[in-house]
Amino acid sequence: MLNLTEYELGNGLRVVLNEDHSAPLVAVNLWYHVGSKNERPGRTGFAHLFEHMLFSGSEHVGNNEHFRYIQSVGGVLNGTTFFDRTNYFETLPSNYLALGLWLESDRMGFFLPALTQEKLDIQREVVKEERRQRYDNVPYGTAFERQLRLAYAPDYSYHWPTIGSMQDLEAASLDDVREFFTTWYRPDNCVLTIVGDFAPDEAKRLVEQYFGDIQPGGSFPEFDLERRPLEGEQREVFTTPVQLPRIYRLYHLPKMGDPAWIHADLLASVLATDKASRFDRALMHDKQIAQDVAAYILPTEATGMLLMQATAKEGVAIADLEAALDAEIERVVTGGITDDELTRAQNRAEIEYAHQIENYDSRADLIGMLATYFGDPKIVHTWLEPYRNATANDLAEVARQYLVPANRVTSIFQPEGA
Repeated sequence: MLNLTEYELGNGLRVVLNEDHSAPLVAVNLWYHVGSKNERPGRTGFAHLFEHMLFSGSEHVGNNEHFRYIQSVGGVLNGTTFFDRTNYFETLPSNYLALGLWLESDRMGFFLPALTQEKLDIQREVVKEERRQRYDNVPYGTAFERQLRLAYAPDYSYHWPTIGSMQDLEAASLDDVREFFTTWYRPDNCVLTIVGDFAPDEAKRLVEQYFGDIQPGGSFPEFDLERRPLEGEQREVFTTPVQLPRIYRLYHLPKMGDPAWIHADLLASVLATDKASRFDRALMHDKQIAQDVAAYILPTEATGMLLMQATAKEGVAIADLEAALDAEIERVVTGGITDDELTRAQNRAEIEYAHQIENYDSRADLIGMLATYFGDPKIVHTWLEPYRNATANDLAEVARQYLVPANRVTSIFQPEGA
């Protein structure tokens, strides 16, 4: 059992401490409960833009000096954004805990005084270039974006990717950015997790010293996060300059943590994780019609997604590959899975969890996620129980209920001239 202490400051900041003296390090991890799902149509990409903006300096920390301070003492740091959260983190020698807390508190409490049009313009161009390199100018780069557009209504919060659109990024004004920051980046919308080699009383004193005076915000905007099902399968064929045809699938699931989501996570492992998985054996080894295959679910808070993809080998018709995918899914529905397959999937879940717990930084991230999405960091102690208790029939039932044409979107990337 992890030694967890949780409490809340007067301004609403939730704090989770995990004292562990096995290494002379400390991980500082902040989860702001804001991501691309908290944006509006026409104003997308703001959460990801802020992932960059909050490294551009605050009132007492210069542009990119957050990196310089942390790296000068041998620490590492970064930030990430997804649909439901924005996460900032650093791992430091334990005697520099105060440094990490000061830096994070300064950008939480004193970011706006340092915000300028020049900084916005610079970071906007950085994000636009990132979009070009990761989405627009690489083969298959817009696949996930196209799936989201097919899967969700235009006003639903998962209709757009975290990167946002070029048009929305270009239209973002300084006032838009100020309003988004004031609304979401505040102590009463954040979980601060500290893991590692520290004295609890000293950590609490430092947290109060650096974060206690930051003011909470007002009410939060309301969002309707109940997914409205689209009627029947949504399909498209996208002709584009790629070498090989590829099929992408998105199946709708309940939200993260639901029993069906857990069972789908295990099922994805059975279908496509290693050379012993169903898709690998059937499509790559036996039939030799696929160049690669993948299946995985996303850790999303409001609704679930199971994603699949398969690239056809040269000369193989994409229709044949799609038929083979469907045949393997039907085999699960009608014939179930073996006990060995279930055991391998459960073992993989155990190994991945153990790796997360082993490292201070990934452990802090897991604790922050559970506190943010489920309101209880102590779920970390029981997170694996539904994985361990799953049966082969549970996995077959997920396939039977959710892996059906009416519950999916299909996007096919077809080479030009094919």
